[in-house]
Amino acid sequence: MELKLHALSLPLRHPFRVAHGVRETQENLIVELVDGDHRGFGEAAAIPYYNVTQDSMSASLEKARHAIESAAWDRPEALWEQIHPLMRDDLFALAALDEAAHDLWGQREGKAVHALWGLDVSAIPLSDYTIGIDTIPTMVAKMQEFAGWPIYKIKLGTDEDLAIVRELRQHTDAVFRIDANTAWTAEQTIELSGPLKELGVEFLEQPLKADDWAGMERVKAACALPVIADESCIIASDVERCAGVFDGVNVKLLKAGGMTPAKRMLERARELGLKTMVGCMTETSVGIAAIAQLLPLLDYVDMDGALLLGRDPAEGVTIERGVVTLPDRPGNGVIWHG
Repeated sequence: MELKLHALSLPLRHPFRVAHGVRETQENLIVELVDGDHRGFGEAAAIPYYNVTQDSMSASLEKARHAIESAAWDRPEALWEQIHPLMRDDLFALAALDEAAHDLWGQREGKAVHALWGLDVSAIPLSDYTIGIDTIPTMVAKMQEFAGWPIYKIKLGTDEDLAIVRELRQHTDAVFRIDANTAWTAEQTIELSGPLKELGVEFLEQPLKADDWAGMERVKAACALPVIADESCIIASDVERCAGVFDGVNVKLLKAGGMTPAKRMLERARELGLKTMVGCMTETSVGIAAIAQLLPLLDYVDMDGALLLGRDPAEGVTIERGVVTLPDRPGNGVIWHG
């Protein structure tokens, strides 16, 4: 098996602003595993907020190259278990490798990954479309560019958050989801939750700092809306802790370390009675196709990352007004154009 790495610099459709900052391009890394005639692809986004760069991910994978290329495995979780000890400090890079291994596994078996897992994709959730922070008129314009979607995820964390939602509500009757990206306090969250519920908001995602567990206890007791953990739920052990103070968890494949741990986290969350969600970074169709394999395990999904790009060098799932259609192809269903 041969490991290949492809660095990408991807233009965004629009400048993308969240509470952590703004960017106009996205630097990603594609991991390719080649085994004879079969090729599997995975992807990780470079995110400065998490101190993840293309160079750091490439260095981690190069350090583990010999172990990766010489590993013997029949199922991708076996490869993950072998390589995780070598890459536990770079879960983004490990996630891209794990996605590629799943894609390659499906290619070898001639079946889609979700089918190999025994999952039924006949009834899957709709994806939202994300509106990044900007001026209110620009946020309205971004929403209207993708008019007709049943669900919009609105990034907040400004001095005019309620005004933003009120104005957006004037232009659609779609469901809203709010992601404050840790920008609020417990008091703000509780105070805003009532008016936001009246404005048709379905849930709040990660309003408080990731380690503000005491604040989340206050929110859980008084918030008018369900709250979904994101930054507070990174690895498997976080799921148990979130069960007492959140209503659900958003599992990001890149932060968790890949499809292997993400699937375990989602299954455990369901056992604990938590709502389940998977979210994306700004990724091409390579990363989005990996998320799609997990759809039957989810209550909610945010997999619009490729739609935020000005150019997508791959094909995978299609998403039309929130409706996700998986391709009839093995593995994760990826076609890579490079």
